[in-house]
Amino acid sequence: MGLRPTNGDENGVEGVLAYQARGMGEVGSTLDMLKPLGRMIRNARFEPIFATSAFFAEGRKRVTVCCFSNRVFCHFLAEMRSMSQKVGAIDIHKKVLIVVVATVSETVVEGGTDQRIEYEGRRFGSGASERAHVVAWLQERGAEQVVMESTAQYWKPIWMDLEPHFKQLHLAQAFSNKAPKGRKNDFGDAKRLARRLVAKELTLSFVPDAEQRVWRTMTRSKLQLVRDRVRLQNQLEALLEEARIKLSSVISDLLGASGRRILAALAEGQTDPVKLAELGDDRLKCTKAELVDALTGRPEPMHLEILKLYLERLQLLDRQIDKLNQLVADTLKKHQAAVIRLAETPGLGVDSAQQIIAEVGVDAKAFPSAGQFASWVGTIPGSNESAEHNNSSRSPKGNQFLRRILTQAAQAAIKKKGCHFQNVFHRLKPRLGYNGAIWAVAHRLCRLVWKILHDGITYIEQGNETTPQAKKRRAQKLTQALRKLGYQVTLTAVIPQAPTLGQPG
Repeated sequence: MGLRPTNGDENGVEGVLAYQARGMGEVGSTLDMLKPLGRMIRNARFEPIFATSAFFAEGRKRVTVCCFSNRVFCHFLAEMRSMSQKVGAIDIHKKVLIVVVATVSETVVEGGTDQRIEYEGRRFGSGASERAHVVAWLQERGAEQVVMESTAQYWKPIWMDLEPHFKQLHLAQAFSNKAPKGRKNDFGDAKRLARRLVAKELTLSFVPDAEQRVWRTMTRSKLQLVRDRVRLQNQLEALLEEARIKLSSVISDLLGASGRRILAALAEGQTDPVKLAELGDDRLKCTKAELVDALTGRPEPMHLEILKLYLERLQLLDRQIDKLNQLVADTLKKHQAAVIRLAETPGLGVDSAQQIIAEVGVDAKAFPSAGQFASWVGTIPGSNESAEHNNSSRSPKGNQFLRRILTQAAQAAIKKKGCHFQNVFHRLKPRLGYNGAIWAVAHRLCRLVWKILHDGITYIEQGNETTPQAKKRRAQKLTQALRKLGYQVTLTAVIPQAPTLGQPG
């Protein structure tokens, strides 16, 4: 390396830092090596400029990689010879936090960089006071960024404590920091976290901001309650079968209006099948004789007591689900435009739109492209290549909540007459089979969701036109669901514009 004043004066304002290069390959590697040092120089420019042999005293070609002020050259040269950064790493357990600060020193040498890492570690507890000590200890040692393992739910308290103090926080998936068998220990795991973060070998997780995490907590709690309700319904049906009552065989919804009236009377001790059948609605598809025959059983007193407990628990779950529905709607009311745009998409509705926004945010700004979003969700075709042969295209793991929503949305979208996704499904089904075609539709829906949120567009159906009556019913149903949750909805007709000449259709 050498310094030459541009104006021929040793006290010139500008200087040139030159590095010998023997071809464009080394030019690129030289630029990559010195670009991280640009933060040390004011108004630094990095550009490959070949100089003639007359430009330097030696008769060799060199490449200019940086232009800067002479006044900071000495400081820059000293920093360039030995650049360091400090990385904090935390191996998280339920009761123990193993914290390591790694000092990474990079020395620029001809042909590359020489990297050395020194570690300083300490053991902390996981209580509130101990977590405060972790924050102070990392700040005292000048940690610039912190990485931790996503160990169950135990990473959340320390993450929220560090979030106000460190701009660069990383959550690494545990499998990407796996140790060789027989060589695993806690401090070794923390050191490996820091080392692999510097080498960019960790698989990092997307952690949303605090507000979006609250949305996720509400929607995921509601999902768990819905699953509990389905589980309770299955237990209730099994109890009726044990009592030799075949009610679910003659009515479509066991927990509908007629089913609930019959179950409530049965829980109170009414076992006469004729009187129980009178509680059924006249609109039931089964006849009165069939309903009486299905209700003819021999329930024991124990069965009736358990049935009463099940019905009380069912009422509690329904109240809790309604409460969470209202909480989610009140929280996302300021983003109702995004909710409505998503709810208009085939296969989706108000509830699924709220869950999607809770998972990815209002504008999906964390994902620069639809492909990256689909990769994070896990709807893209996978790759398991060996010897230039892809052994499996099974999709990789991703966000399980969005995968569930998109799969259900795909199942619903292909049943909508005249929908574009129905045409896609029928075209792909002979080649991919039913499951493969459904997953392909889910992938397209995933990319469409990103487009709607990221670009703020509205979905317009481009498939075969449905009847005006079907469109009106769909709009009324969606409007009713939105207004029930407190959203303000105004129906406006949207006329799709025909593509002009030279634009894709």
